[in-house]
Amino acid sequence: MDSSLNVAVIGAGTMGSGIAQVAAQAGHTTFLYDTRKEAVDKAISALGKTFDKLVEKGKLTSDKANEIRARIKPATELKELAGCGLVIEAIIEDLGIKKKLFAELETVLDQTAILATNTSSLSVTAIAAGCAKPERVVGLHFFNPAPLLPLVEVVPGLVSDPALAPRMYALMQAWGKTPVICKDTPGFIVNRVARPFYGEAIRIYEEGIADMPTIDAAMKSVGFKMGPFELMDLIGNDVNFTVTKTVWEAFFFDQRYKPSFTQQRQVESGRLGRKSGRGYYRYDQGPEQVQEQSTAVSEPIVERILAMLINEASDALFWQVASAADIDLAMTKGVNYPKGLLTWADELGASHWLAILERLQNLYGEDRYRPSPLLRQAAQTGSRLR
Repeated sequence: MDSSLNVAVIGAGTMGSGIAQVAAQAGHTTFLYDTRKEAVDKAISALGKTFDKLVEKGKLTSDKANEIRARIKPATELKELAGCGLVIEAIIEDLGIKKKLFAELETVLDQTAILATNTSSLSVTAIAAGCAKPERVVGLHFFNPAPLLPLVEVVPGLVSDPALAPRMYALMQAWGKTPVICKDTPGFIVNRVARPFYGEAIRIYEEGIADMPTIDAAMKSVGFKMGPFELMDLIGNDVNFTVTKTVWEAFFFDQRYKPSFTQQRQVESGRLGRKSGRGYYRYDQGPEQVQEQSTAVSEPIVERILAMLINEASDALFWQVASAADIDLAMTKGVNYPKGLLTWADELGASHWLAILERLQNLYGEDRYRPSPLLRQAAQTGSRLR
């Protein structure tokens, strides 16, 4: 696919406008559609300011910025997207609404046009089920902010054309992105593997083992850019809770993904994080400071959360969600982990992490801490995960 391909992005929120920026910068005429005309106008105005800033910083020439700006076209009706060969939806995470949208698009687009969903937690196969030609549907999961974060999860559905994922992989590379290919399973790679970073941190807090600043400081001490509570506040507790709940339900209520009452209460109280001025921390008076902690305090916290993360990455590999290389790449490029979890596991050896999980499982008697068969096998044989 070359720059002559017209691209449409549906949804003019932060994610949609970010994807439109990426496509336009890659040389494509890009249509930005939303059911609310004012949302499109606001997004295009904001993109204009973004290009102005890039010119000021010397990252774009004025002429280049104007070229990119001219490629982004507002669309107020779906029929205006008729000439597009790729449509990427970035709308609300509602299966029924996405299926309805794709069914409508099929009446407008050419039969060869590709329909891509930016869903983060819904099934690509389920979304495609509403289409007459489900084989042309694929997942392209960008990470926010799309112009800055390089990762794109390319997710073929069960009935997607086998040639579609490799084509989208190549296109994402042409867009300057770092694509990984993964199975259509709940949470794909990142939103599945990352769940313990939040869930286990909350569990440690709920047990009274450490307070939130201590837990955050512990994880930052080993290279994480933000602690779990800081990051949940940045993402939005409503968004993070919804993804956790969706993944939990999609895995038929597997205890490893069980949401917490602590986060549910945050959402119910309106303490959504930075965007509401208060979450786990307060932002209406400036963020609370997260202090460094001693190694003696940090180590048990880090080991417990890391063991759960490594176990989840091992299980994703065991169930062939993606390759070992792509699992590690996804976590470093999608959520800025200091290193790949499977690589991290190999540094101390699978037996080290297995011992932590078995101790937790014996202590709590919960399926939540069951070790992945692959991690257990690696510990028994002394083999590496990468």
